[in-house]
This record gives sequence, C-alpha cells and structure tokens, in this order.
Amino acid sequence: MGFLQPILAPIELVLFELLKWLEALVGDWGVAIILLTIIVRVLLIPLTWKQTKSMYEMQRIQPQLKELQEKYKNDKEKQQEEVLKFYQEHKVNPFGGCLPLILQLPIFFALFAVLGGRPEKPGALMKFLAEAGQTANFLFVIPDIAKTPQAVFTAAGGMGAFFAAVWVALPYLVLVILFALSVWLPQQLMPGEKQQKMIGSYMALIMLYFGWISPAGVLLYWVTSSIWGIGQQQLTLKVMQSQQPALATAGGSSEPKKVPKPKMEEAAESSKPAKKKKRKKK
Repeated sequence: MGFLQPILAPIELVLFELLKWLEALVGDWGVAIILLTIIVRVLLIPLTWKQTKSMYEMQRIQPQLKELQEKYKNDKEKQQEEVLKFYQEHKVNPFGGCLPLILQLPIFFALFAVLGGRPEKPGALMKFLAEAGQTANFLFVIPDIAKTPQAVFTAAGGMGAFFAAVWVALPYLVLVILFALSVWLPQQLMPGEKQQKMIGSYMALIMLYFGWISPAGVLLYWVTSSIWGIGQQQLTLKVMQSQQPALATAGGSSEPKKVPKPKMEEAAESSKPAKKKKRKKK
C-alpha cells in the first residue's frame, strides 16, 4: 500500500501519539487501545450511521426488487428502467453504503499499521516497545499484546505440549474466538437472506486463521470496535424500523389505497337503515 503512504503516514502519527498519551494516562497499553478504539468509533459515527442506514434500506426493498426483476426478466432495458424508477420512488441509493466505508478505510489501515506488524517488519507500537525494552500488557489478562496467539502457543511448547500450551495461550485464544464472533454476529443480526448470512459464517471461519496470526493488540482493537458497532447497528435498525413501515408491493406504498364509492351507491346504502327503522315502527 505504498501509494497510500502519503495519506496514511499523518494518520498513523496522530493515532500513535494519542495512544501513547492514553497509555500515560491510564498506565495500561490494552486499556489505552480500548479507549483509542472508542474515540475513533465516536468520530466515525456520522459515516457508520449512513452506512448502516443504506444497508438496511437495501435489505428492506430486496423482496420488491426481486419481483420487479422477475416481472421484466425478458426485457432487460425495461427492467433497468423500472429498477431505477423504483430506487428513485423509495429514495434509495444502491451505492449509498460504499462511500462511508471507503472514507473509513484509511483510518482502519492506519490503526492496523500502528498496532500490527511482525518481528521482521514491526508496526509503530511493536517498534516503540522493542526500542524501549518494554512489554505491553492488558491488565492481568494478556501479558504481551504485541505477540500473536500463534507465537505464544508455539513458545509454550506447541503441539508437543498441547494442553500446557493451550493453558498458557488461553487468553489469546479467547481473543481469537471473540474476533471470529465479531465478524459473524453482525451479519446474523442484519436483516437479509440466508445466503448472505452463510457467507458471513464462512468469513468468520477464515477470520479464525487471521486472528491466530495477528498481534493481540489488533484483536483487542477489533473486538472492541465490533462490540461498539453491533450496539450502534441495533440502535440504527430500531430507528429505521420505527421511521419506515414495511413495503407491501413493488413500487407501491405500505397501505392499500381506498377506492371512493360512487355517490349513488352511498345514497342507496344510507337509505337501507332508514327502511329498517320504518319497518320496526310498523
């Protein structure tokens, strides 16, 4: 990502200086990462709100959109015209969730560059700790957040001393599992089709491997960010559901229109009770 370096370098510097200031304030690198994550998520609320809102609107209209596509499947030009008209009628932008996501990417890349890295190519935090001869812990739970679960497991004996190695690496392994769950759970909570949720499940399995080879500091950031994101997602969905009733038909409103009755029929119906009353009097 050399072409992004002019953009990422200033962001990395700001984030790392903020991280060092937070660590000096609380005296714990893990807690400092959590606080930094919360600060970043608060600053990104306008973008993530728009992204979640756009995703919800697209999921909400999917059944009606499929009806339109099926109806005009033999006329692609007409199909495209009706789909665009449908988007305009319901004020939905199919690409509305892309721009907020793209704007967030430089910050996420910069955070990974600060917290991540490998011994042969350390990130800003790992380089700082190595030069200072320090280790970065997270309370009494994780003794070194610069290490990966894989490195801790291997150093403790690996497969040759499996149970002992698992016991030593247990806090790191819990982070790996939480990391995978943080990828799987948001997909399950979003309204959508089973196929999309299955893709989310496969992604969670892949994330187990990435969690295994990632420094604990990166996992701590990701899990904290995901917990915040899930809470914000559910709040956004509740607001959207309260503001927008479900659609009934493609291109239509949620309530059927009432067809006014002709005046002659209304007059005939209004006269019926009167006749019954006269019969009762007789």
